[in-house]
Amino acid sequence: MSQSTTRMLTRVKAVYLFIRENGTVTTSEIAEEFGITDRTVQRDLHLLAYNGLVDSPSRGRWKITNKKVKIS
Repeated sequence: MSQSTTRMLTRVKAVYLFIRENGTVTTSEIAEEFGITDRTVQRDLHLLAYNGLVDSPSRGRWKITNKKVKIS
């Protein structure tokens, strides 16, 4: 796996854990926490949503789903 892929997967995992720990958060809060652009956050959230791990109950706000996930 390339270094950039590993870095991206590490960031996506950290974003998921941030949402899990903080409840419903905004895209901007995630961007600020990780020092990344809103567009990067959107890409990460899209990946998490595609896999059923997060949901957006209202525009720009995100929460985790009830899907069980094993974090290593």
